Amino acid sequence: MRTLRNGLASGRIAHAYLFTGPRGTGKTSTARLLAKCLCSEGGPTPDPDPDSEVSKAIAIGACVDVVEMDAASESGVDDIRTAIVEAVEYKPMMCPYKIFIIDEVHDLSAKAFDALLKTIEEPPPHVVFILATTEYSKVPATIRSRCQKFEFHRGSLADLVDRLRFVASAEGIEAEAAALTAIARMADGGFRDALSLFEQVALTSDGPVTLLQVQQQLGLVSDELIDSLLLATAGRDVPTILRVLETVFRSGRDPRAVLDSMMYRLADLTRSIYDVEIGKLDDAAQEAGLHETAAKLGPERLLALRAWAGEAYKDIRDISLPGLWLESRLIAEATRDPSLTTHRAVVAQSAPAKAGATQPAPPAKAGATQLAPPAKSGATHEAGATQVAQPAEAGATHEAGATRLNVDDEVAAMQAIWLAMIQALPENIAARMRLHDSVVEAIKGDRVLVGLQGQMHVDWFNEKPQRIGYVNAQLNAATGKEHRLELRAGKKKPPSPDQLNQAVELPAEGQALHDKVVAVFRS
Repeated sequence: MRTLRNGLASGRIAHAYLFTGPRGTGKTSTARLLAKCLCSEGGPTPDPDPDSEVSKAIAIGACVDVVEMDAASESGVDDIRTAIVEAVEYKPMMCPYKIFIIDEVHDLSAKAFDALLKTIEEPPPHVVFILATTEYSKVPATIRSRCQKFEFHRGSLADLVDRLRFVASAEGIEAEAAALTAIARMADGGFRDALSLFEQVALTSDGPVTLLQVQQQLGLVSDELIDSLLLATAGRDVPTILRVLETVFRSGRDPRAVLDSMMYRLADLTRSIYDVEIGKLDDAAQEAGLHETAAKLGPERLLALRAWAGEAYKDIRDISLPGLWLESRLIAEATRDPSLTTHRAVVAQSAPAKAGATQPAPPAKAGATQLAPPAKSGATHEAGATQVAQPAEAGATHEAGATRLNVDDEVAAMQAIWLAMIQALPENIAARMRLHDSVVEAIKGDRVLVGLQGQMHVDWFNEKPQRIGYVNAQLNAATGKEHRLELRAGKKKPPSPDQLNQAVELPAEGQALHDKVVAVFRS
């Protein structure tokens, strides 16, 4: 706030200020402090007397020259005309300035903004506007351009803990360092939220505020139980998962609270395993326990669990039986084959192999088009197989009836990778079901066009951008290149039997086809 202090000290007062930032970061409180500075009896000053009559009146909202409005409830044009446009014509009664504080100004209607614009554009010299908003982009540019903008940011974990420690000392409340850290973490950077949570816990405490009391009062699950759940999931220990969840649910904790506590704990474990100082605990014993759990999980499994928890946190909102659902998801994660998480390894089994290498082709349904592995000298293909020819050594032969399709080798290779990627997706996610029998239809630059069975599947992906974004990320990981996935309904049908019985020449075959595929996906 150095800019505000310098402006007050030099007497350079703006006619409109715009405070923007997340909730609970002090925008309205700063607006009232600025009003005290402007309305000081000796003129604007950066250090007003907090015991003066004007300061006391502003603090309790009783100063007639400081008007506070909540745009969330007074958003109409009539409210603005009555409270501001007509009131600015009158000079202040007891202060040097008449100040209008409008909280959540982005909630004003379009006509209300129009009515306010003329007054902010050419205000009387005795009027100052202080606007506060959590959504800066919703404030019209015509208003923003006429205000001095000040951004408010979330407090760091250390800042929140220091403020809680100061308040606890001022109020004579004893509190454990771990308890204050837990409250600060739940506040998510908001000073107001941190103070509200601390007050809630302090009112229910008969003695010092402890970490256990914070967890019980705020509905969190203890770190010990969360660690047991994480280690059991990583160790494929299903009985322990069931026992821990039963203990947690019996204590009255909601399944969503389990995921909340798990995500907070995973964040701490991630910081610990990568030796990052952000959010470090003051309790040496807790910090040691954190390091121990992180070391047992390991970085790869820890990040996988964190990604799983993030997806589960989004999905649980739409579940009618969250307890059973969470139990099944944890069991599925514990029993999942870890090898399926490495898409590159799966793709390596489906991608074209070097000449002369022997590699089994992945299973495919009837009529599917696949990349066939290179054939050794004298190797044969069974009659009726539908394949794209691969490099063959001298002397290789094909039995009568073998079919070679005149298809784009790049699309065919991408289809093989696409099928392998779908197989690698977890079986219990909805995206895998929606992609069943999907077909790569074309590749245009970095765009990959995929046809689905029906419009309902395409609409499901388009409903939430993160769904297609998830699949797009898996495709990029599988190919090692950046692609833009585009889905459409009405996938192309596979070739008919009549088409399959007509042998045609490929645009490239043998070693030439192999070289083309390698050039596309390894460049």
